[in-house]
Amino acid sequence: MSVFTLYAAVSCEKTYAPDDGGDTGKGYDGINEDDDDYTGSSTDTVFVLFKGSSVTSTNNSKASVSNTIVTIESGGTYCLSGTLSAGQVIVNSSDKEDVRLVLKGASITCSNSSALYVRDAQKVIIVTAAGTTNYLADGTSYIYDDVANLEPDACIFSKSDLTLYGTGTLNVKGNFKNGISGKDGLIIKSGTINVTSVSNGIRGRDYLLVYDGNITVTSGGDGLKSTNDTDRGAGFIWIKGGTFMLTSATDAVSACTNLTIDYSNLTIKTGGGSGTSTTTQGYEGTVSAKGLKANSKIEINEGIISINSADDAINCDTTFVMNHGTLNISTMDDAVHSPKSLTINGGTINVTKAYEGFEGAFININGGNITLAVTDDAVNCTRGPATEYDDGSTILVTGGIIILNTSSGDSFDSNGSATMTGGTLVIQGPSSAPEVAIDVNGSFNINGGFLIASGPNSGNMIEGASNSSTQYSVVIKNSSLYFANTSLIHIQDAGNADLVTFKPVRNAFYLVFSSPGLAGGATYSIYTGGTYSVSTNTGGYYSGGNYSGGTLKKSFTLSSKTSTVSF
Repeated sequence: MSVFTLYAAVSCEKTYAPDDGGDTGKGYDGINEDDDDYTGSSTDTVFVLFKGSSVTSTNNSKASVSNTIVTIESGGTYCLSGTLSAGQVIVNSSDKEDVRLVLKGASITCSNSSALYVRDAQKVIIVTAAGTTNYLADGTSYIYDDVANLEPDACIFSKSDLTLYGTGTLNVKGNFKNGISGKDGLIIKSGTINVTSVSNGIRGRDYLLVYDGNITVTSGGDGLKSTNDTDRGAGFIWIKGGTFMLTSATDAVSACTNLTIDYSNLTIKTGGGSGTSTTTQGYEGTVSAKGLKANSKIEINEGIISINSADDAINCDTTFVMNHGTLNISTMDDAVHSPKSLTINGGTINVTKAYEGFEGAFININGGNITLAVTDDAVNCTRGPATEYDDGSTILVTGGIIILNTSSGDSFDSNGSATMTGGTLVIQGPSSAPEVAIDVNGSFNINGGFLIASGPNSGNMIEGASNSSTQYSVVIKNSSLYFANTSLIHIQDAGNADLVTFKPVRNAFYLVFSSPGLAGGATYSIYTGGTYSVSTNTGGYYSGGNYSGGTLKKSFTLSSKTSTVSF
């Protein structure tokens, strides 16, 4: 008889993580998922009923009972219900048939080991029946079954591939160490899963694949984790959907290799969060407390992700790519740290607090809406330690709307070169020297796009575009008074057409301006003060309205691609 809701079959046998190289690993054979994993019809279900301190089974040859320990010895479907106050379910099946455990209002508490321990099986599928709430808890100390490997070590512990799905609720309390731990692959297809753990929340060694579900993890270690660092193609986390609430003492999501998010509504808090004080040194804790972390690549394709982290919000060892979605970040350290390459193709990134914004050797911004409010460098392009020579790193801006707001560091900083061919770049520079709005060791070529930047009096360190640029630009210095943060700065052409109206958020000594509207031989006028009928305010750059009432400070004529005007 059927004891749970039928699910449509999904054609997904022998699938692989993105960019994993396929079935070439040593001991790793791709995602263990078959068409019939999510179909639920069975005519020979074994029913196991928990009655406080006793257990009954309808088939003792398949699900044997010894005191309060149930051992499932062969493949098939098992329906578990009732309350077991001091017992355990062990799966120890050596045949080639999957074991399907249907939790139908089951409550299992074990005082000295895992509540559910998969010692051996082809694959185990845990189904939470519709309309039911299920609870599993382990003890605060264990008697190990495998002393050499100190196993098991989680409330739900599996030495085989494990899949969780259903429409019911699964509450897991890991009192000893981990909440849910799989030594092979772990798939979450659906359901409501709540995990509280002393150490890691949910771990899949070979991989952790999440299709959907409502998942809440409160952990004294990492929230979601994969750990296989030996088999090619393994060790990844792939989130294809779902709603997550992760609160962790250390990393919230930690992938041994790649982390891919196709879609997720993900809320993260790590290490107690970013706090309320402003830091000038970054995270100084002794443990890793990052939001999203991967030893290889992180790719975000869609979703709404909010990160409140003590350590870096996003950190990977090689490549970060964001194609779409929304990122909301508050952190005591870097917003995105990706030492080899960092690419933004689209989406929205809103950083309200960070030590540094983007850090990497090759930073490519091709689109999106980006706001970085930081204490140190907003964009820091570097191959390593800070230098005063061109280290070969590169910033490329081809599109998007980028707002950089830096209180005490360089806003747009490249230890190498930078090129802008498109997009809108608004820079609210730091409050005092020697930091600057733009600091590029090599060339900074502006060949397209719109740039407005403000910065403090930094003497000879003030930088604009390089002479090799193809688009005109101008550095405007105020020799007697600062451009006050209460006043507008406005530039218009000889025909009174607006080129830019800008309001610094801090007192500024200079502006850097470049636009396709600037032309050689043309005359322009600079005004301060006045009012603007605002249509759009992009980080202090006003557009779509009308400027009036300002005071003319100076008119100038452009004679070269890069000019300096003082008044």
